[in-house]
Amino acid sequence: MTYPHRDAAFPPETAWEGRYIKVVKQGGWEFVARQRGIQAAVIVAIDDADRVVLVEQYRVPLGCRCLELPAGLIGDETEGEAVAVGAARELEEETGYRAGRIEELGFFHSSPGMNSEGFTLVRAHDLVRVGDGGGEADEDIEVHLVPRTEIAAFVAQKRAAGVAMDVKMLVLLADALIS
Repeated sequence: MTYPHRDAAFPPETAWEGRYIKVVKQGGWEFVARQRGIQAAVIVAIDDADRVVLVEQYRVPLGCRCLELPAGLIGDETEGEAVAVGAARELEEETGYRAGRIEELGFFHSSPGMNSEGFTLVRAHDLVRVGDGGGEADEDIEVHLVPRTEIAAFVAQKRAAGVAMDVKMLVLLADALIS
């Protein structure tokens, strides 16, 4: 994503780039950006029994497993992929659930002081279990179905077991944290 308000006096310079990310310098700032316009989608999926579909997987940068909402890259394999199409694909791949409908809830930035990445938050409706999920062979994703009323306790249990929490879990924890 490009922002018209970037400071023209300090044009961005790529310091390093890989297949999916690059390190950019602009003025006194260094930050990470996605390559080729790749985006991400984060999926809130709640089944008919009022259980939230969560995933847990090992994250190399953290050195441990992390509890997350299902998510994935959009446009990493097919340029110009629609968010709803990519989100539906990622949901099924990671969790084994197919959505009857994907609703876009808005675009958010994950860590704007360190990277330019953003994600589209989506809600998956009309879930149907079509497989086991688990992601691709190298992802080792464990799927959890957690009743919405038990999210805070489940997160506390996972934290006590040494599992990291993705910041996007705040979507589910907000009421418990600020009430």
